[in-house]
Amino acid sequence: MKLLRYGPVGAEKPAALDAAGRIRDLSLLVPDLTPDWLSQERLRALTAIDLEKMPLVANDVRIGTPVAGVRQFVAIGLNYRKHAEESGLPLPAEPIVFTKALTSLSGPNDDIVLPQGSEQTDWEIELGVVIGTTARKVGKDEALRYVAGYCLANDVSERHWQIHRNGQWGKGKSFDSFGPIGPWLVTSDELPDPQVLDMELQVNGKTMQKSNTSDMIFSVAEIVSYLSQFMTLLPGDVIVTGTPAGVGLGCKPATFLRRGDVVMLTIDQLGTQIQHVV
Repeated sequence: MKLLRYGPVGAEKPAALDAAGRIRDLSLLVPDLTPDWLSQERLRALTAIDLEKMPLVANDVRIGTPVAGVRQFVAIGLNYRKHAEESGLPLPAEPIVFTKALTSLSGPNDDIVLPQGSEQTDWEIELGVVIGTTARKVGKDEALRYVAGYCLANDVSERHWQIHRNGQWGKGKSFDSFGPIGPWLVTSDELPDPQVLDMELQVNGKTMQKSNTSDMIFSVAEIVSYLSQFMTLLPGDVIVTGTPAGVGLGCKPATFLRRGDVVMLTIDQLGTQIQHVV
């Protein structure tokens, strides 16, 4: 099932895509797609809805984040082999973990707002994972059972703040608008293997990143299991799992986003994002 939320910021309504790719409003049955609606039992109940009987929504509406009430926004760094190579860094022995501010979350097609004075704002296409069941100290073999579904994400990054402001990555990752996710959440029953997904990011029509999640150093199962060893993962938590080669910082010369640029991201089955830089 593909679940989403639509409408103005702060007033989004729950919805789903029908078999023809049309948006169907679910607000008569579901208050919102909050963390308590991400359990396997509730997702099965949503699957049973006859979407053809739900109200149609115009396709030109604003799409918000696919989940409301996110409580933790966790990110993994340097998790693609070729990205580590372009960065001139060794493959990490364990996942590199940082957090992004919840206030950085935004809809998939919302504008990317350049921080004042920024000259090093960069793009990062990533596979997003949304937790459906509280996870503590889970093993790798069972980790995917705790995942409600997957979404497309752009881990927008201001490199000067990330690298040169005392080395704490979250500083460069947490500006407002730096966490677009969506357009929808694909439930895990429809995507049993997250390690086979093609992904591509373009800036102004030029392909900058093109890869597959098979190049991840640590798989989704390994990441969920690893995180759960030292933190409790809660329903609705969003994990972005690293970016492949082709970021602006890795270009020669380095290339960064400017006002007026258009960024387009696509991952198999997870849809497309289009962001204008302002």
